[in-house]
Amino acid sequence: MQYRHLRYFVKVVECGSFSRAASTIHVAQPALSQQIAQLEEQLGVSLLLRTARGVQPTAAGEVLYREASSILRQLEEIPGVVRSKGGIAEGAVRLGMSSTVLATAPASFILECKAELPNVALIMAVSDSPTIKSRVRTNELDLGLVLEDELTPAFIRRPLFRQKLYVVSLSSSAERRAVSHAELAAMPLILPPQPNMTRTALDRAFAAASLSPNVVMEADVVANILLSIRTGIGSSVLPKGDLTDLSGTDLAKPIAIDPPLYLTCSLISSDNFPLSDAGESVRDLFMRFVERHLRETLAAGVEWIAG
Repeated sequence: MQYRHLRYFVKVVECGSFSRAASTIHVAQPALSQQIAQLEEQLGVSLLLRTARGVQPTAAGEVLYREASSILRQLEEIPGVVRSKGGIAEGAVRLGMSSTVLATAPASFILECKAELPNVALIMAVSDSPTIKSRVRTNELDLGLVLEDELTPAFIRRPLFRQKLYVVSLSSSAERRAVSHAELAAMPLILPPQPNMTRTALDRAFAAASLSPNVVMEADVVANILLSIRTGIGSSVLPKGDLTDLSGTDLAKPIAIDPPLYLTCSLISSDNFPLSDAGESVRDLFMRFVERHLRETLAAGVEWIAG
């Protein structure tokens, strides 16, 4: 098995067809097909399902894709790792973060990273926490800032703070300080579908109290949830006590839940793939950035864990 076998196979899977992959890597399609056939013969398994609409990996092909992608990324990072040993962090670092936690922070942190770590190429990915955790687990991301309901294995984590959950509704003349679990369950709710950390925490709380929530709509993007609230469909629950970075002034001030429900915000990395020097430098800088940002903005519902 050679480097080109892995590189060609990964590209075929990512492109979904031999013709597109051949065009991308500038290799004749018959030669590309021959290389993949050699790889399948060496491994003794079928790696790709060929259909009229393209190709997709078999179960064995999915395993090889994950492992080969990781190997290729590590090879790409070797020059930066070697140069970092001279005392200056250098290389590419891929950081994922939940869009709910710090909606306006990615651009600010990119600028700070450029100033503090000029030889590090930071690549940001903004998504939901389950997706970020999955990508860290498969080494598609080096670091991830995620919200967690339970601390699952397979990660090295730095818990930063606990974040209260809040009820978000349209503006109302009658402001309330808190909403009980029973009152919350009776509201028409717009909630994210599973898998979602907020939904898991709510479902567990409702089940413990033998309550059946009135879920009238599911939406998996915060912007869609806020839009649905504005149309009057219902209320929602978010791990945010301040919406100034997400919305206008037409929504009511978020209301606390009593007894409170929390999610833990952690910075995670894979326990199978150690961070490079550049990754460690970004991790430390980002932890300081998150704490400074939340303390300066007086973020509501934050209870610090990290020392």
